[in-house]
Amino acid sequence: MTEPLAGQAAAAPVPPLARALAARGIHYGWVMVALTFVYAVFSSSAMGVPSVLIVPMSKELGWSIGELSAPQGLRLALFGLAAPLAGGLMLRYGPRRMVAISGALLLIGLALSIATTEKWQLWLGMGVLLGVAPGMTAMQLNAVMASRWFVAHRGLVIGVLGGAIATGMLVFMPLAAWVSERWGWRVALMIPSVGAALSWLAFLWLARDRPQDLNLPAVGETTVTPVPPTPTANFVELSLQALMLGTRRPIFWILVATFAICGISSFGLTQAHLVPFCGDLGIPLGTAAWLLAVIGICDLIGTIGSGWLSDRYDNRWLLAWYYGLRGIALLWLVSTQPTMVGLTIFAVIYGLDFIATVPPSVRLTVTSFGREMGPAVFAWIFAAHHVAAGLMAFGTGVSRDMLGTYEPAFLLAGVLCFAAALSFVAVRRPQPAGAG
Repeated sequence: MTEPLAGQAAAAPVPPLARALAARGIHYGWVMVALTFVYAVFSSSAMGVPSVLIVPMSKELGWSIGELSAPQGLRLALFGLAAPLAGGLMLRYGPRRMVAISGALLLIGLALSIATTEKWQLWLGMGVLLGVAPGMTAMQLNAVMASRWFVAHRGLVIGVLGGAIATGMLVFMPLAAWVSERWGWRVALMIPSVGAALSWLAFLWLARDRPQDLNLPAVGETTVTPVPPTPTANFVELSLQALMLGTRRPIFWILVATFAICGISSFGLTQAHLVPFCGDLGIPLGTAAWLLAVIGICDLIGTIGSGWLSDRYDNRWLLAWYYGLRGIALLWLVSTQPTMVGLTIFAVIYGLDFIATVPPSVRLTVTSFGREMGPAVFAWIFAAHHVAAGLMAFGTGVSRDMLGTYEPAFLLAGVLCFAAALSFVAVRRPQPAGAG
């Protein structure tokens, strides 16, 4: 290992695991990827699992679907709205402290949800805490880990970690539906609870904020760079500074608009409404939830592949392709009479593209705004994603009730995807800002 730089504080004692890996030529950054991936899978599963528990909760508690759906929309919106403040908090206090706070709130929210007998518990547990807690880390944690620990393979790492969020939401939904049918919805909520607790403890034990904490260079660099000064401003001011920095560049507004369309055409549409869409076709709950699992598994493959591609090809044209292909898939779904085979094919193709937009969007942001401020700027872009998703989830439900069909919502999402694809024609190749 290299010696500390002149004027740089000595690194903390290197843990035995880091020494053992270094002796085998394995960078500790890959441990950070594993820790972040597992935590993201289980924290995001707490976002998705309640969506498939509405019907059994309604039967047990005697509350209407509408009364149970409203906190679901709140959770989705708060997940995105927490992102801008989380960007400032991550800058001010570092990812390890933020995971400590987020994980604690997440476990409290899950415990309150499992014990729910009153509506205030439903709103506070499933509505507020299960939205804010994972929102405090979410994509910001992934962006910070990738930008601080990796110069080489950064896109691949963003792809791996980005895939964890959607996969955690979607893959555990059919398992939770199956458990709920046999042992009840409260037992189903134990799945994300146990996984979140174990992954949270592992992160607190083994994670470090920066490679410099272990006297290591980032992956792809050969020297240990000085640690930037810790910001002294409060986290709200830091978040607003990131917003002001972003608003001065056209690339920010294009990414905000297109990532909002990403939210509309993914979480706000299929994550919230694919199961009832399938119900309209006479497909059972378990089979519909299985389609979400197929989307989740394919999403992990597609997002990792997207990360690999984003390290090698122009991110602007990758995004244009991704949005265009998603638009085609959505328009095809509602322009034909879907069969089970057709729905499975759709789930595979759509799943590969579900959030493949994340790696090139993060890379464009970090390249444009720098390694330190880039993740905080991206937090605002991510907020647009989930606020739009929350509005789409609500609007799609209203449209379905009024018109008796999901077709207009899917058509709108498909057309917006084509608009997003065309918008990247106007994007110039970004010039690197600072250390990128």
